[in-house]
Amino acid sequence: MPGFTSVEPAGFDPAVANEARVYDYWLGGKNNFAADREAAERAIAIAPELPMMCREGRRFLGRVVRFLAASGIRQFVDIGCGLPTQGSVHEIARECAPDVTVVYADNDPVVVSHGQALLKDDERTAVIRGDLRDPDTILDHPDLRRLVDLDRPVAVLLISVLNVISDDDLVAAVTARLREAIAPGSYLAVSHAVSDIRPETTARLAALFQDARLVTGSRRPQVRSRAEVEPLFGDLEIVEPGIVQVMDWRPDPGSLRPPSDKMWVLGGVGRKKAARSN
Repeated sequence: MPGFTSVEPAGFDPAVANEARVYDYWLGGKNNFAADREAAERAIAIAPELPMMCREGRRFLGRVVRFLAASGIRQFVDIGCGLPTQGSVHEIARECAPDVTVVYADNDPVVVSHGQALLKDDERTAVIRGDLRDPDTILDHPDLRRLVDLDRPVAVLLISVLNVISDDDLVAAVTARLREAIAPGSYLAVSHAVSDIRPETTARLAALFQDARLVTGSRRPQVRSRAEVEPLFGDLEIVEPGIVQVMDWRPDPGSLRPPSDKMWVLGGVGRKKAARSN
């Protein structure tokens, strides 16, 4: 595709930390290695709230998926899906709509092999290997084309995945390509860590993640700010309540709200409007 360079995902190396396996460790999972645990613990030493933030991120994903399924979406593409956990997208969506189809995409071979083994008997899901940095490797994958009709409304989920690409131009190009590829009536959901709330903490984490090779692209002194995240939705119509801290996006009644200064992740959902007729 013009404007992108094909990226060959890195092979499996247990001696190198991986963002999906670090995230799995923060969630209390067991699909991680010593390098992942070391990187995760170094990050926790800087920001002890990280495991709580991961749990809130999963809750945000659940609320988003339920909203989208209730809004009539029957096709989901979860890019950078990470290792399988309880409350995966297809499980949540099928509580509302048993006929949904879901494609999970990740560039980590461990994630893909785990997911394929778990879902091998589910004909309405697929787990594919593809790199977000080259979105057409995902959009053109035969398993995605088998399950998802891009001429019909679809939900594309980018949950805590854009953080791992430090190249701002590439992130802008990727999100623009995905917005272009989806049909009117489709949705794009994004969550992203931001520097506005805890700048010193996020600067230290940015350095750590770059040193541990948990992010790709040129070195960046800080994670993105709110002002840098909001344009990633382009001209999509932002669903209420807007782009907010993830625990404030349509919270469940009676849920406990974490302190604002402990949650430096924003989330939002945008809907692609119908093209104007002449």
